[in-house]
Amino acid sequence: MTDISMALEINCSTGETVYRPLTEEELVQRDVDAASYASYQAALQESEIKLATLKASAKANLIAGKPLTEEEASVLIF
Repeated sequence: MTDISMALEINCSTGETVYRPLTEEELVQRDVDAASYASYQAALQESEIKLATLKASAKANLIAGKPLTEEEASVLIF
């Protein structure tokens, strides 16, 4: 048994609702959107990890009395 992806269309004027199968174009767009979102999430997570690493490095350098890099300093300012 295959699952059929359905779209819900609502006519705002009449309140009529219709469920219909997604078209081939809609299925392709759904897959493109899902891949794009996954890529965005991966980039966001990578950015968050980089920021946390920079903050930890800056803190360690401050505690050790070592000079900060420009990147570490900018992380602490913002």
